[in-house]
Amino acid sequence: MNNIEKLEGCYKKFIKDLSKWLPDGVMDVNIALLQEYHLLDFEEELGSGDEELTRYFHVIETEEKITLVNEQFAIWIVPESSDDISKTFTFIALNKEKEPKLETAFCVTGVYNSSRLVLRVLEKILQDIVENEEAMNQIKKAS
Repeated sequence: MNNIEKLEGCYKKFIKDLSKWLPDGVMDVNIALLQEYHLLDFEEELGSGDEELTRYFHVIETEEKITLVNEQFAIWIVPESSDDISKTFTFIALNKEKEPKLETAFCVTGVYNSSRLVLRVLEKILQDIVENEEAMNQIKKAS
């Protein structure tokens, strides 16, 4: 779905009742998550051959957030500042035919709150989602 108004409606629906859509909550980006995704490895920093995972997105920027959308994903990147603490929330949905399906979300704060790190974590999570979707499709075909 690439209809901007429908995407905005889905975003508002997700945010309104986040615990319903993400019962496990929003992941906090911390040292353990960065280690799990090998984002602290020097070799990873130089490039590990994952360039084929680069995706092209339509970008919709508003004062509130940045929306990235393509045929596979709808992603909302939402900066927030409260009590002098800056945070960036990233919500990731599979872009299904009728409407996006919220899959996961993560939050970066403090020293982790940099656009480069947000995008690197996002890429790793997108890779995981794609791999999981492929595995589920293989299981469906085998049934």
